Amino acid sequence: MAQAVETLYKDAKLTIGPVVENGFYYDIEMAPVSEDDFPTIEAEMKNIIKAKLPFKRQEISKSDALELYKDNHFKLELISKLEDESISIYTQGSFTDLCRGPHLPHTGMVKAVKLMKVSGAYWRADQTREQLQRIYGIAFFDKKELKQHLNFLEEAKKRDHRKIGQAMNLFSFHEEAAGMPFFHAKGMDVWNALLEYWRIEHRDAGYVETKTPIMLNRNLWEKSGHWDNYRENMYTSVIDETEYAIKPMNCPGGMMLFGEKAHSYRELPIRAAEIGLVHRHELSGVLSGLFRVRAFHQDDAHIFMTPDQIEPEILGVLKLVERIYHTFGLGFHLELSTRPEKSIGTDQQWELATQGLSSALDKYGMDYKINEGDGAFYGPKIDAHIKDALGRTWQCGTIQLDMSLPERFDLSYIGKDNEKHRPIMIHRVIYGSVERFLGILIEHFEGKFPLWMAPVQAVLLPINDDLISYAHEIKVKLTKAGLRVEVDERTESLKRKVRDAQLGKIPLILTVGEKEKASGHFSVRTLDGQVKFGITEEHFLKTVLNHIRDRKIDTGIFTE
Repeated sequence: MAQAVETLYKDAKLTIGPVVENGFYYDIEMAPVSEDDFPTIEAEMKNIIKAKLPFKRQEISKSDALELYKDNHFKLELISKLEDESISIYTQGSFTDLCRGPHLPHTGMVKAVKLMKVSGAYWRADQTREQLQRIYGIAFFDKKELKQHLNFLEEAKKRDHRKIGQAMNLFSFHEEAAGMPFFHAKGMDVWNALLEYWRIEHRDAGYVETKTPIMLNRNLWEKSGHWDNYRENMYTSVIDETEYAIKPMNCPGGMMLFGEKAHSYRELPIRAAEIGLVHRHELSGVLSGLFRVRAFHQDDAHIFMTPDQIEPEILGVLKLVERIYHTFGLGFHLELSTRPEKSIGTDQQWELATQGLSSALDKYGMDYKINEGDGAFYGPKIDAHIKDALGRTWQCGTIQLDMSLPERFDLSYIGKDNEKHRPIMIHRVIYGSVERFLGILIEHFEGKFPLWMAPVQAVLLPINDDLISYAHEIKVKLTKAGLRVEVDERTESLKRKVRDAQLGKIPLILTVGEKEKASGHFSVRTLDGQVKFGITEEHFLKTVLNHIRDRKIDTGIFTE
């Protein structure tokens, strides 16, 4: 693609072109291009493929590299920051670029390419630097793979949580609060169902729920290390001549709560959970619906424990992760990240922490991947990656041992020997960002939420105006039983009302006619296309409430 762009646009200056999860992109300083220009660029790319140009690797000195790119200040900046004196370049035909490689033997091995989109980008993500064109593309070894991927993208597009969320009146975004979602009444119904379930599971698992302030002063953030290392991502203010910051994470507040009083080893483990609202400054260009926002809630928990409790506590979190994800029909896999090159703590502490995590994983019995050196500087971690209905994976849950914050906040407990000891601490999220998790669920279910989560669980469709008051009588009964119910009073045809209810992803559609009024029975249509007639009110409520209580995810609610 870079060669094609240089061939077609003589003034173009290449910068960086990395591989990303679903393809690649190249940032280029050039006149603005649009998707209308893609066929021309793709045609030139296909000419390069057809030519079967071999890729030739060459090692050159740093000084030669600087001379080679003397007319491209972007490349000069990159080269000047490289520590290696020997730099690799690749050549295909008349085109040469910096690259570590490796590459394919020749361009002809790429059988299918497609450019996907173009967007603006700043050099080095710095708004004060040059504006660039970022061109995205995908490539495959055969055309069938490309076709399958494009079909996948079409299916993903249909499930886009932003479109579904708008259509279902769940949430919205406004320029007055960029990156900060507004949840509508129906969105709050789904939100509250998620959190109600979260609270039930956590109570059963022995957690207490806490709440810490959204804004804390600079002294706290200096103590936690965030002021020095995370300041550019934090929103700040001055109150009574003192600097404050809106919290980007809940942990320091959790440390303060533990430090409120002296603790005995007999109290441990303490499992303290918090649905905390946090704010992090993200560049406007990376904001993406609920997936990337500036204000979000984390389902944090901080577990304080003794060293011998590491394994059972990690095992308990893993079992909780499994229960919660399986409730939504989400599969998952686990990854263990170990000590990075730069870290704090002693070898003994890291050995204890890593052994505790790996031992718990081994006892849990699920295969897991080890990411050597990919842990946080303050401790090893386990990441849970969920898999949705399209087979996409999302990293949501994290279990992280922290040897830094208990030290920074001088936390302690009195051990069996009546001496002070430093507690071992776990940071832990399962939903992660509740907003992002909700976005994932919207796309996973394509808006067809399980009955227990659905914003509107049942809609009553009176077939004429004379039956509207009776429909409202039924609504009162069902609402008192705990269901979220609406009455469609519009003068539209019954067929149109049914269609609109299905498009609105409402799980239970109840037709209210003279026959139903006379018999006191219900006619119910479910989202799986099944229609049941003559259902008594008692049977309806028993079946539906049991389905909700058990948090089933199937749509066949009235299957015999």
